[in-house]
Parts: sequence; structure tokens; C-alpha cells
Amino acid sequence: MIKEIMEFLSGVKMTIISAVFLCFSLGFMLYGIKPLVNPALVTVLISGVPIIYKAFNKLIYCRMISSPLLITIAMIAAISIGELFAAGEVALIIAIGELLEETTIKKAKRGLGRLLSLTPTTARKILANGSDEVLPLSAIHPDDILRVLPGETIPVDGVIVRGNSSVNQAALTGESLPVDKECGDEVMAGTINCFGTIEIKTLNIKDTYLQKMISLVNQAQAKKAPTQRIVDKWAAILVPAALVLAILTYFVTHEIIRAVTVLVVFCPCALVLATPTSIMAAIGQAAKYGVLIKSGEALEEMGKINIAAFDKTGTLSSGKICISDIFSVEDVSTKELLKLAASIEQYSEHILAKTIVSSAKNEKIALEKVDDFQMIAGRGVSGMMNGVPLMAGNLKYILETGATGNASFLNKIKKLQQDGKAIVVIAYNGVLCGVIAFCDEIRMTGKQVVNDLKEMDIKSVILTGDNQASAMYFAKRADITEVYADLLPEGKVCEIEKLIKDGNKVCMIGDGVNDAAALKTANVGIAMGSMGSDIAIESADITLINDNISSLPYLKKLSLATIKTIKTNISISMILNFIGISLSVYGILTPVTGAIMHNLGSVLVVLNAARLYDKKL
Repeated sequence: MIKEIMEFLSGVKMTIISAVFLCFSLGFMLYGIKPLVNPALVTVLISGVPIIYKAFNKLIYCRMISSPLLITIAMIAAISIGELFAAGEVALIIAIGELLEETTIKKAKRGLGRLLSLTPTTARKILANGSDEVLPLSAIHPDDILRVLPGETIPVDGVIVRGNSSVNQAALTGESLPVDKECGDEVMAGTINCFGTIEIKTLNIKDTYLQKMISLVNQAQAKKAPTQRIVDKWAAILVPAALVLAILTYFVTHEIIRAVTVLVVFCPCALVLATPTSIMAAIGQAAKYGVLIKSGEALEEMGKINIAAFDKTGTLSSGKICISDIFSVEDVSTKELLKLAASIEQYSEHILAKTIVSSAKNEKIALEKVDDFQMIAGRGVSGMMNGVPLMAGNLKYILETGATGNASFLNKIKKLQQDGKAIVVIAYNGVLCGVIAFCDEIRMTGKQVVNDLKEMDIKSVILTGDNQASAMYFAKRADITEVYADLLPEGKVCEIEKLIKDGNKVCMIGDGVNDAAALKTANVGIAMGSMGSDIAIESADITLINDNISSLPYLKKLSLATIKTIKTNISISMILNFIGISLSVYGILTPVTGAIMHNLGSVLVVLNAARLYDKKL
């Protein structure tokens, strides 16, 4: 109950009310009006009580001398000699500083819930009579046989016992293409069955791969401790120093007002504002460039980064599948091959089929009608065109139908597979006549960003769930030499932990659910805004709203500029504090003028921080 009251008093609305009453107090003081009750008392109650509560809470329960303790001592001293305005002014400035800081470090907490929502709550269990019944997942047991229809989410980890299909595993593994699955292949909870109906034998229900991912994100999030405030780091020195100096001042001068003034001036008002105002200005500038920064800690850490770890699909790549190669036999032209492939694939919903048909339409190729169309999910399609058998699919399927091809052509297919490309082989009238290969498009700015980062002494690496061949082929195009492929989410986390353990500062750039734990584990997690999944965006410290990875070098420069501004602000506040304390000891400042000097320091700090908003980098 007490904690809720303190949070309410520290909120934006109550802080505004506190400021209004302090302004009334200042007005009365300037015009010589002596009200029955000084309005500054309301300011002390609203803004000061939470500070007093925090000071004693840390002192009693944490055995910690904190900056709120110094502020509490100064407020009590000022109140004891009737200087309510000075006490209220100090309390308000500190309250505003903490409010700004809280705004900059507030992070979304919905990410884990979004990840949990991927877990299906029901499953289609096959009964003894061959029919199926939709049951709650809690009613499913190991070794149960489940039926998964096209378009449905696979509810458990299991192994296929009947049927073939293609499964979209992008959410968990980051693979850019659906993976063909047949009898004996394992499937994971949370992935999507794209085409054929499959029956799976249940392996894991509670301890699924998806649940392990949720655990990874949870553990990684727990490791992200908030940065300790600069003022708190110095509190153990500031509090005793202030008390000793105030006591000495009193014993030397025998004037309690001078001693109280020392305590008031010693309060680190400008110092409290130095960091949050700079960070808020930087966050505001970043937003103008389509970059959302969630915390000051992330902004500060970005300046120390020396390794940029990229997920491949949807990050360095556009996430769009394109045709990379078309090979045909000598007596078939490329255009004729595309016509054959598009004619048979026009009846399929597979992503590769749609890419082929779209390419043919762009080339303005007229498609032929195909009769007796059949699709074997996860393998290929077949039909009759002009009375002649026409097939398209993976090489294994085509060869199983009895189609033949020369050794040279088969070697070309093998080379494409070694490059990690997805392929569709076309056979017409029982003869292999061509192959179409696909790959993920690299972003236009990808290679340039990698080179820009290299000039800033930041090494780029790729962490991907794709196979080694595909990853290496892509890395060459992006001018990246270090690649970690075939990584499941825990593999990405492990590699990032190794890099950090070796003394590196790592930022992870990703877009998928499978990147969430890695984004949390890295020193800085950066998510793609428009293409990224909700869980990736909410797990990240920074979001590129427009998916513009060319913002990465800009972020590094912004971080360095922010750190420089913070250090300048701290210097300003310390110099003003020294001057104020000296003037207080000599009796030149009173508690009220000392409090006003805080405002001068705070204004200078805020103005210097505001320069970041329009600073050119």
C-alpha cells in the first residue's frame, strides 16, 4: 500500500501539481506576501515524501547510503530553520530528474507473454476408429498420435508417422524457406504445417522446444540488471562529506544558516539531471531518424560495441525469396523452361511456386493449361501438359518418378545445393530439362553497412539458423568472413555469451522470435521494426522502425556524442556545486539563493543536453 502511494506521488500529474505550488511560493516570496501556510509545504509533501521513503528504505533494508539520504538531510535541515521554499525546490528538481530517468529506462514487459501465446492450447488427437477429436493440450500424452491439417500450428514436439508436408519453422529457427518434411522427420511445437495433412507421434508436451525458448528469454531478461545511477555511486562519499562540511561550517562560523545552506547546495540537483536529460534528447533525435531507443543503458552501451552480430534472414537480407539461377538443357531455352515451370506451379500454393509464377508473369510469358494436377506435399507437383507428363519438385522426387538426366546437369544441381540454395527441378516427358534455384535477397544497404562498421572498428558476424552453405554464400555477398550457421536459439545465445566472455561488447540485430533470447543476452539488442516479430521488438533495447540497418553506424556516433554530453554536464554540475559550496561557507548564499543556484545549474545542464536533439552526426 505504501509503495503504491509513493508511486502515485512520483507520477507526472502529482509532479506538475508540486511544481505549481512551488511557483506560488516563489511568487509570494518575491512580492513579500506571507501566507498563513507556505505553498511550498505541498511541494515538500508531494515530491519530498517519496524521496524520504526511498532514502530510509535503502538505508534500513539495503544498508545502503544513497543520494536520496543526502537530499532528505538537506530538506529536513532547511525545514528546521523555516526555509520551506529551499526544501521544496530541492525535492522538486530531484523528482523531475527521477521522472525523466524512469521514462528513459522503462521497457516493455509483454514480450514473454507474446512468446507464450505461440503455444497452441489444443491438439487434434486420432481416436481408435480413425477419426479425430480436438482436445485441450493437457489431455495429450506422450506417444499419442495427432493429426495436423494444412495451415495449423503443430501443437507438440513429435515425429511424423504418416504424410508429407512443408513446415514453416521461421519463428523458431529463422530459416527463410519452409522445410520439407516426410515420415521419420521431427517437427516442433509452434511451427506451422503449410500444405499436406500429417500425423505425428507425440514426443514432448511440456518440455517442448518452444518452452525451452521461453525459458531462455526469461533467463536472459533476468540477467539485464539496470545501470546504477551515477549519483548513487557517489552517495557514500557525498553524504559524509556534506555532513562533515556542514558541521565544520557551523562550528567555525557559529551560523546555522550557513551550515544548512551547505547541505542545500551540496544536493546534486544538476548532477541528477545530467544523465536523463542528455539521454532523452538523444532518444528524441534518434526517433527523427526512425530509431526507437528504449533505455539510456542501451544508448550508453552502443558506444562501446565492437562486434555486430547479424541474424541473416530478414535482417541483412530482405526476407524475400527471389530466383537466383536458371539452368536448362541445351535444347530448352531459359524462357521455355520458365514457361514449363510456371504452367505446372500455377496450381500450387508453395512460396517457391508463387515466385516462379510471378517471375513468368513479369516476363509476360503465357502459361499453358495443365490437366490431372497432383501435389505431393513437401516433395513436388505433377500433371499433363498437351498430353505429356510434366513434373516439378525436389531432385529426389523427380528421380523417383523415373526421370533421367545427364551427369553434367546433375553436377550443376549439386553445386547449387552446396551453395545452400533451394531448388526446383523440372522434368518434361520423363527427361530432366532444367532447374530453378532460389535465395534470399541481400538488402541494398547490407554490404555498405558492414563496410561502414568496419571503418569504426566494429567487426560483423552472422548468426543464423540457415545451413552453413547458404550462410557462407550470403556472407560473401555481404563481405562478412565470420559465420555461425545451423544455430538454434540457444546456439545464438551461446555464441554471444562466448563473444562477451572474450571481452567483447556485442550488439545483436535480429527480427524473429528465434532471436529474442539472443537480443536479451547481447549487450545491446536491436530489432527490425516493420518486419520483426512482436517478441523480437519487445525483447530488444533498440528498434529500427523502418528496418533501415544503415542506422547502425549512426547509433554508434549518437552514443559517443551522448556520453560526451553527459560527461560535460557532470563537469558543469560539479563546478557549480564547488562554487556554491564555497559561497555558502563564506555566507554569501542563503538556503533560498542556494536553492535558486540549483535552478541555474539545472538550466545549463538541460540546455547543453538539448543540443543533442539537433546535433549533426
